[in-house]
This record gives sequence, C-alpha cells and structure tokens, in this order.
Amino acid sequence: MFFCDYPIIRGEKELPLYLLNMGQQHCQDHILRPEGYPQPQILYCTKGSGTLLIDEIRLAIPPYTAIFLPANYPHEYFADGDIWDIHWVVPAGYGAEDILRQFGLTEPKIYKLGEIKMLEHIFRKMHEAIRADCVFGNYRASGYLYDFLIEFYRLISTEETVGAPNSALMKAVDYINFNFASPISMDELCSVSGVSKQYLCRLFRKALSSRPMEYIAKRRIQAAKELLTGTDGTIEDIAAETGFCTSSYFCKLFKKYEGITPTHFRKAE
Repeated sequence: MFFCDYPIIRGEKELPLYLLNMGQQHCQDHILRPEGYPQPQILYCTKGSGTLLIDEIRLAIPPYTAIFLPANYPHEYFADGDIWDIHWVVPAGYGAEDILRQFGLTEPKIYKLGEIKMLEHIFRKMHEAIRADCVFGNYRASGYLYDFLIEFYRLISTEETVGAPNSALMKAVDYINFNFASPISMDELCSVSGVSKQYLCRLFRKALSSRPMEYIAKRRIQAAKELLTGTDGTIEDIAAETGFCTSSYFCKLFKKYEGITPTHFRKAE
C-alpha cells in the first residue's frame, strides 16, 4: 500500500498546528537526507524492519517502533527486506514547535510503541478527511492532528522505556479513573501499581505534575463538572456521586482548583 497526501495549504497557515503532509509506504524507499527535512517528522513502523542512521549510529526500527526527527536534522533510513511498512506525519504551524516541545519531542529519538489501534484509527481519519473533501478536508485533518499527537504522546509516555515505572503509573491512573467515586488510599494505589509510596509519588510528579491524591481530587472535580452542567443534581448529590466525603470539602477543593464555587460554575455554564 502506498499513498502520500500533500494537501493544498491555504488558510491553514494561520493555524497554530496543521497537517503539512502524511503518508504510508508498504516498503519504504531508501531515504538519504544529509541536510534533514525542513519540518519535524513522526514516523512509525507496523510491519517488517528497517534501519535508521543518525549521527553515524545505526538504529534498528522493527514493528511498533516510532521515530521522531526534528526539522533539518541529517538522517538516512531504509528497509532491511521486502517489507517495511512506514507511516509518516508532518506537522506544521506557528505553534507546532511549542506543542512538540510540550510532549518532549525536541531531539531525534526512537520509541517502542504498545497498542497502536487508536493511533492507526486517527491516522486513517486524517487521510480520509483529506481525500473526501478537497476544500475543508485539511482543516478537519489538522483537527485530527491534535488527537494524533496526544495519542502518540500517550504511547511514548507509557512505552518509551521497558519495565515497571511507566507501567506502574498507568496502572495507578487507570485504577483512579475507574474507581474515583469510591474512597482510594495510597496503600491501594501502591498495591495496584506494585511500587512504593515514595516511588509512585515521584512518577506522578514527573508525568502529571501532581501528587497521587491531588490527581484523584482533580479527576473527581472533572467528573463533577460534567454533572454540574449536564444534570440537575444537587451539590450534595454530586459531591457524593464523585467520591467527596462531604459537600463542604467538595466546594472547598472545587474553588481551590477552578477558582469559583460549584454553584457559580453551574450558573456560568
């Protein structure tokens, strides 16, 4: 399979992030760029294997491996056999560099990916948007590009290194997301994630800029905001439904993180 989408760029140039081009090649051609590519690139492999050469270092690119290449960074890559299925996405826009930096994408690097079903789904949506609508398709594809980058960041954050740390964090976060309406203790989170309290706190601070219990509070407030705007439930009922021990504590934390009370938030929405 081969396709390469080079949409005609018009008003997208005014967007902070837009899709410059994307594509897929069943057996990737030999690419040699001694001066790099003028835009940053994200590539990932789904089948076969290839080799990436950067800084005179040879790096193997097997299935479920991704590559980030900054703009203007010299590189070379090629297939090792008859199949090397490579997907690529090239973001652009005046805010692209800042967005990539926020996701830690600043230097050339390879990443081991896990389950890429959602990444592939978003990739297809971008491609289909461009092919289905030559007028507004790339605006839609550029919107999907945000989703693509977020999903890519999620994958590299959980699978960048093999072993317990990131896996432990995701186990704890998943447990919180499914159980936030019930009391959750640090002992429970440590049991689920398989690491110590101190180590789990370090993981949360590094990845989420929050302590575990702070993240739980924010997750409960996130759910409460949905109920405040989508239901007629009382403050007391919503506090109980989202895991807060009392409505007064709910109101206190809501104001701390949102700057207003739950009642004022409901009225404002």
